[in-house]
Amino acid sequence: QLQASGGGLVQPGGSLRLSCSASGFTLNNYAIGWFRRVPGKERETVSCIDSVSSSTYYADSVKGRFIISRDNAKNTAYLQMNSLKPEDTAVYYCAANWDGSGYRDPPLHAAEYDYWGQGTLVTVSS
Repeated sequence: QLQASGGGLVQPGGSLRLSCSASGFTLNNYAIGWFRRVPGKERETVSCIDSVSSSTYYADSVKGRFIISRDNAKNTAYLQMNSLKPEDTAVYYCAANWDGSGYRDPPLHAAEYDYWGQGTLVTVSS
């Protein structure tokens, strides 16, 4: 199972770090994707990383503000979110896709991901 955590209420311009931890399996051979959903809107791919941190993807809307990383020794992936904006308000989900030995671009589409966490709410508001 995957578990996303670290969401909360933050003021515009603030920062949060989301964590995605796994139980029952190791993330070492999985690409990780972060996605977000706002009610009434389509799910958005936010950021993805391959299993060995050799390739990352960022949506244009978060490029330069968010940083995806992972610590395979801790079986955890992270999404550092800086300079947060009200439009970043959403439920954030992490997901895992079997990546084998890595060194390739992570998948960008939610349908390609096999395991999903339950989501963590991020609210950016003054």
